[in-house]
Amino acid sequence: MEDIRYRGKKRDGRHRDTWDPFQLNPIGAEKEKKQHCLLVAQYTVALIVGLAVLVSAVVAKGSLLVLTTLASPYSMRKPEEKQFYMLMLVFCLVCPNFLVFIKSLWRCAFKSFVQPNMRTMSFICLIECLVSLGTSVLVLIVMPQFDVLTNLFISGGVCIISAILQIVFRLQRETWKIVFPICSLTLTVAGYCLLGIDYYVRVTSYVENQSSECFIYVAIGIFCSLLISLCWWENPLQASNSMQETLSELDGFRDFVFVISSILRILVIGAVYLIYYALIIDEPIKWEDFNLQSDEWELLQTGLVLFFLQAFCSAACHWFGVVACKIHAVRMSFALPVCCTGPSVLLLGLILFITQARTLAGADEGSLTEFCASLIYLKDKNTTLMALLEVTNSICRTSLNSYYLQWPFSMLALEGVCMWLGFVACTYYVWKIKVQRIERTSQLFVRRLYESAFIDLSLLLNTKMKLPKAQNYENQDELQKTVIYLCATMWHETYDEMLKILTSMFRLDRYRGDPKEDHKDSFDFENHIYVDDAFMTEEGTGKRLVNSYVNDLIHVVIEVYRVFTNKEPDEVSIIETPYGGRLVFVLPEGNMLYVHLKDKSHIRNKKRWSQIMYMYYLLGWKGYISKNPQKIPRQNNTRDSLVSMDGEIFLNPQFDNDSKRKLISDDNTYILALDGDTDFHPKAVILLVDRLRMYDNVGAACGRIHPTGMGPMVWYQKFEYAVGHWLQKTAEHVFGSVLCSPGCFSLFRGSAIMDDNVLKRYTTTATRAAEYVQYDQGEDRWLCTLLLQQGWRVEYNAASDAYTNSPQEFKEFYNQRRRWGPSTLANTLDLLHSGAETVKRNSSISRLYIFYQMFTVGSSILGPASVTLMVAGAFQFIFKLAGTTSIIIASVPPVFYIIICFVTKSNTQITIAGIMSVLYAFLMTASLFSIIGDMVMQGTFLTPTGVFLVSMTIMYFVTAILHPQEFGMIVYGLMYFICIPSGYLLLTIYSLVNMHIVSWGTRESNKGGGEVKKHHNVLCNRNCTLCCWDMKIQVTQETENMMLHQITSQTMQQALALTTNKYQELPSPPASKLEPQNDLDMITEEQQLKHSAAEAHKGSVSKSSDLATTHSDGSIEKKSLLSSSDEDSDDEDDDDDNMNVNLEEMEEQPVKDWVTPVQKEFLKKLTYANMKRNLQEQIRYTLRNKNHDEVCEDLVLMLTDTLNVELNGVGPEDILPQVKLEELQYALTKQARQILKTSRMMKLEKRVKRAIEKTLTAPLVQKLDEGENDFWNKLIDRYLAPITESEDHKKEVTRELKSLRNKSVFLYFIINVLWVVATFFLQAIGNDVISIKIPKYTSSGNKTGEYLKVEPLSLMFLLSFAVLLLVQFLAMLYHRVYTLIHVVSYRSTEKDYVERDDERDEDDLTVTNQYAISMTTEDL
Repeated sequence: MEDIRYRGKKRDGRHRDTWDPFQLNPIGAEKEKKQHCLLVAQYTVALIVGLAVLVSAVVAKGSLLVLTTLASPYSMRKPEEKQFYMLMLVFCLVCPNFLVFIKSLWRCAFKSFVQPNMRTMSFICLIECLVSLGTSVLVLIVMPQFDVLTNLFISGGVCIISAILQIVFRLQRETWKIVFPICSLTLTVAGYCLLGIDYYVRVTSYVENQSSECFIYVAIGIFCSLLISLCWWENPLQASNSMQETLSELDGFRDFVFVISSILRILVIGAVYLIYYALIIDEPIKWEDFNLQSDEWELLQTGLVLFFLQAFCSAACHWFGVVACKIHAVRMSFALPVCCTGPSVLLLGLILFITQARTLAGADEGSLTEFCASLIYLKDKNTTLMALLEVTNSICRTSLNSYYLQWPFSMLALEGVCMWLGFVACTYYVWKIKVQRIERTSQLFVRRLYESAFIDLSLLLNTKMKLPKAQNYENQDELQKTVIYLCATMWHETYDEMLKILTSMFRLDRYRGDPKEDHKDSFDFENHIYVDDAFMTEEGTGKRLVNSYVNDLIHVVIEVYRVFTNKEPDEVSIIETPYGGRLVFVLPEGNMLYVHLKDKSHIRNKKRWSQIMYMYYLLGWKGYISKNPQKIPRQNNTRDSLVSMDGEIFLNPQFDNDSKRKLISDDNTYILALDGDTDFHPKAVILLVDRLRMYDNVGAACGRIHPTGMGPMVWYQKFEYAVGHWLQKTAEHVFGSVLCSPGCFSLFRGSAIMDDNVLKRYTTTATRAAEYVQYDQGEDRWLCTLLLQQGWRVEYNAASDAYTNSPQEFKEFYNQRRRWGPSTLANTLDLLHSGAETVKRNSSISRLYIFYQMFTVGSSILGPASVTLMVAGAFQFIFKLAGTTSIIIASVPPVFYIIICFVTKSNTQITIAGIMSVLYAFLMTASLFSIIGDMVMQGTFLTPTGVFLVSMTIMYFVTAILHPQEFGMIVYGLMYFICIPSGYLLLTIYSLVNMHIVSWGTRESNKGGGEVKKHHNVLCNRNCTLCCWDMKIQVTQETENMMLHQITSQTMQQALALTTNKYQELPSPPASKLEPQNDLDMITEEQQLKHSAAEAHKGSVSKSSDLATTHSDGSIEKKSLLSSSDEDSDDEDDDDDNMNVNLEEMEEQPVKDWVTPVQKEFLKKLTYANMKRNLQEQIRYTLRNKNHDEVCEDLVLMLTDTLNVELNGVGPEDILPQVKLEELQYALTKQARQILKTSRMMKLEKRVKRAIEKTLTAPLVQKLDEGENDFWNKLIDRYLAPITESEDHKKEVTRELKSLRNKSVFLYFIINVLWVVATFFLQAIGNDVISIKIPKYTSSGNKTGEYLKVEPLSLMFLLSFAVLLLVQFLAMLYHRVYTLIHVVSYRSTEKDYVERDDERDEDDLTVTNQYAISMTTEDL
């Protein structure tokens, strides 16, 4: 209700000024807000991950301590049990090395790997062997000799080498922070000293089971700790600037080194175990004791449980630790739980001891020594908790069990405190690091290997001290800035579709422009819209004018600007270009919007050529001038933009992006490819930017595309898109690389597009039949194929949502897929053909992935045959037909449709396909029930078809549950199922037979010629409805009528014929001397429009005018009113010379015909109603500081009154003439100065005067600078000149296309016929001869004695298809986990649109927008 009142209040304000206060309010124009439920979910996930890290670390550490206690020679277990527990300890040490070996071997076998030099590999292997030696000796030999508390504390000493290296290399940016590693080293050494003293007191005080041999183990334990601490030698070294570059080369061959080193580590662990227990202590291992007999299972199962707990929990702790860092919960979910692991294990042990000690006999004894002596009687009792008994017995070996002195136990406790504090001080940097979203694991941790015996210390010590690309207190490396070019291609979009893309761009402008929010999305961006077929030829006059699509686009820009700012666009430039024209807008936050109008008589139309156009312009030309600043004209180096803002958002002036490009590499230059109807939010763009920013080998990334619209065809596509993204795209992303990044919403890396054999190859003009299919019918897939073949990776981000209109009519849908189907097959076959070379170049594509794609292509080729056999099964069950007969009947409709497609035209084919689709839908419904009935008749669902149907249903349902925001898509699954014959049989036939048709097939209507008579040249036009299918039957003449291209735009003629009142004349920029111009009233509106551009330039030449210098990028340099007399005379003379030259050029080259009506649209800004609203918003924005609220409202009221008085009698829709504008500006400036003097706020005069000036700014007409004009001429001449084909060439291409069509159809037909024929003959031979017998089971699981006979071919196909779906399902599960990580990570840094009061001093604006504020004599 509050929203309704707010909108009503705003409408009332507009209604006071005009009789037409009504406006569109596109969905999504409101400010984005953080959703509290998502915020709660974010903290919930962080809490769960933190608890998972803590619990898994505690369990892993506790399990290891219990195993060492059970394997101790002082435990009360039998010798064979001790040996078994010792073997479990060995497995615990081997497990992480084995996992690393498997992962590294996989990457070396199926990814790229670099073989290192022998010297480097030998050095690393030596270090790994020493670490493995220290770990195995400490865990297998030393720790069993110690008590459980000593084992818990001694592990803290493994940080000693790291502390020493931090001190030696002085890694701290702030000098005082060197205290941390010094304290760590001191505390660790003190802990070792206390350890030695503690054991000396135990021996001298005659503690039980303590002898002088323990000093040897203490020394060995300290030495082993030093060896283990070498494990993280690389972390301090790579943090130092001198060593970081040297060590970075290890990343290239780390996988190969890990393969070798993990094998060596396993061998060292096994050698220590065998040598010590077989040779040193002379206790040969009795392997027969490891034969688990039934009577020993209850005892030995403890060791297996402890091993699996330790191995699983240590791996889980490592994985959850990585997740915690990636979701920006380093402190709460990583550092804190890991640091608390040791104290938590101690606390948990104390709680268990206190609560369970009563169960031990002797717990009521008077002293602790008597209690410990009584434990010996419990060793043979099975009723006692064995682990608790052994841990208690181990504690009894400390000073607590001394008959003489028990106070030395405090030294053991103090030892634990010193070790723990030393470990925390050594890893203090972990608490300060800040990571980027979805930071790579290799950027978070130095080593992929974790030490399971010291999982908590391993995680913290392995965390990189200096994170590349991260900004933290120790490392001032900033996140590299990026520039994003949003490039939307338009082709006959409707008004509503244009509204979506413009609203999305304005949303991104608002997201980027607000500097209040402290976020890390450091990027600049420009919006570019490329309108194909933007011009028409006016009948009679022959003038080249913009068509109705462009007029709609202009109206949409103005309308969206009003919604976001409540005023008209402040700055508009109209530019003539060699390819047509360009409109330049400054968005509310200062970012730029360029609308490129393509004239197909000057430049090639269609999407691929528009893409080549903006790729060469943005990457080629702009990249060239950024690398060669001297090529940029002097006046283009800076831009003093009239930045227009809405009153609620903070000013963020956007300077010229061309000058920023020289600081941004091509790797950080991105192109966001869009369609003209795409709807997206800023979050979707940022999530794609994350993928490219953090992964250097990613050349493109796409998001989740949601089709929009209404009707059965849209319902079908909703589920089709959902399944395609849920399973197929995720499988491609996980196992290799996505094959197609759709052009409606994809982010491309500039350096990837500029790579060899990509953009240059993309400009190839199709000349052969296969090229027409691959190049022009699916340009997005072909571009991705080129990227993959050059070694780039294409990724899919499921959380990046975009919405685009999908075909709602059956004909439009079939024509769209007629282009997509053959192009998809052609590009996939091209990739498979170059598979061997692609595997060598692309680290993301392996031989297994190539095999996976071969399998999917084979499945798609056999799709028509599979559907035919499915229909045959329905016939067989419903009509009780024989198997052979049902196959023959089911094959008749496809053969019939193939004939129809060869002998009839496209429209007839689609009409018949629609009818057959309805019939097939009924049959598929019957088929569904036939499968269910078959399961009922067989008495079990364990039939191949039944199992397949049930498993598919369960899998899709689970998949939908894992996509909660898209769970509703499951409803459209039934529609998808009954349309399978239409989508996989009829559509395939239609696509193949019509492969020779290379027209676009969609959006072919052209409103450009004006209001074309819809039924002109139409002999028959009928709209038919059959069931749920809408079909349009239209018969036209065979010959094309040339009159269709010469129809006049009646709207334009009527507009020119209208009479104008005396205030509807085009203004030129205001002059400072308000001299009357008596001849102005004699100029008609038509004459004024013709000379508008010249008038603007003439006015700019005058010294007393509002000086305007215009450039090709839409920039404007303006000097304030009444300030020209204070300018430097030398600069003024130079500028006058330049402007005179420009004026002469303008007089020699008058503006083109299309400019005048376009300019007229933007002159509506100067109507009374619009100026009043604009002035109020400009004043409120300019004085947005809360300290200026009072004077702001006074100015708004008084200036509004002045405007009303000056324009008394002017209609709300009248455009003011030049004289009236000059008078109005003088009156407003004078009134503002009086108010400011009264309020003693003269320091605000410049800003208020600037606001008035911006309100009265007229649109400008300009030419391209010479350099860019030359670029466009050469680009068009080289790559984009309109294609003119001779009739002979067209006939030859048509012949080749038909020949290719015939070959493809024949190959497809033969493969599918062979499959159907093979099944037919298997049916004819009979199930008794060739069949696979599957036993039937009852519901209770008992065999019925009957068998279900299945053809082996059908069973193998179902099994292979089921395996494919299962693989995709597993990939989806993996992908969902990492999508959740990315979403939670984004939510932690999401921009929050918070209203604020700007309390900064107003002089800050002069600094940030210094070029836009001029100095006057009053200021001096």
